[in-house]
Amino acid sequence: MQVSNARFTVGQLITHKLFNYRGVIVDVDPVYQGSAEWYEQVALTRPPTDKPWYRVLVHNAFHETYVAERNLQPDDMQEPVNHPLVNDYFEAFSDGHYIARLRNN
Repeated sequence: MQVSNARFTVGQLITHKLFNYRGVIVDVDPVYQGSAEWYEQVALTRPPTDKPWYRVLVHNAFHETYVAERNLQPDDMQEPVNHPLVNDYFEAFSDGHYIARLRNN
């Protein structure tokens, strides 16, 4: 299996190409990490599982999504995302990008 480099980074603002929602990336997986059952039920366009996938906090919502790279594009608005968990992941917003909060493992 070939693993490609991720196009997007944690803290970057994105727009979903198909569903047109804005969000911010909170995690990057180099390849799909979900279950086969979830992929069959939810990933109806069958995006590649050997390319990066992202956890995204959705603007003006309370949920997050798990999205294949091919369905994302950079967000042109460059404005903060309204989501209740933003402060759990990020310490600041500057120049259209969130700055990740340092976490202890």
